[in-house]
Amino acid sequence: MKLFQHLYNACLRWAKHKHAQYYLFVMGFSESVFFPIPPDVMLAPMSLAKPQKAWFYAMITTLSSVLGGIFGYMLGAYAFESYIQPLIVEWGYQGKLELAISWFKEYGIGIVFLAGFSPIPYKIFTLSAGFLNMAFLPFIVVSAISRGMRFYLVAGLMYWGGEKMEEKLRQYIDWIGWITIALAIVAYFIFR
Repeated sequence: MKLFQHLYNACLRWAKHKHAQYYLFVMGFSESVFFPIPPDVMLAPMSLAKPQKAWFYAMITTLSSVLGGIFGYMLGAYAFESYIQPLIVEWGYQGKLELAISWFKEYGIGIVFLAGFSPIPYKIFTLSAGFLNMAFLPFIVVSAISRGMRFYLVAGLMYWGGEKMEEKLRQYIDWIGWITIALAIVAYFIFR
């Protein structure tokens, strides 16, 4: 089944849209608060489609993600008990929140860095950082560094890889997609 090939082709088309950079900004912001799909899925094809703008796209993604992280922090700090906690209970995410809190206690600001750079859902830690009253300035600095490293790495791989990278991605996109889903399922059962 070539599901991911079709999605990949659609992302390449969206990446060429005249408003693509605005969509990328909205996606980066919302992913840091609630949206489940990471902005990398739009950043990578946009950087492939227009390599001369790869660094600009990485900057947009970093900036929007950090601004979304600040918004998530504020939600956690000022609206947790009234709005966020009832949603967590309703959606059955209490265990994930407790795990995030224990990671904060054990690793401190390092967990924000890890969540910002890795596929761990950053949004969980933006809300938790606000709820746990993490120092705001270090939160912003670590978020900017980790998110920037991640998005500039993605843009750089696309920029330097160019057409060869695009050919390899196109060739293996379905394998990459299905393996990613399998890893997400395994991670779900490990961390639930």
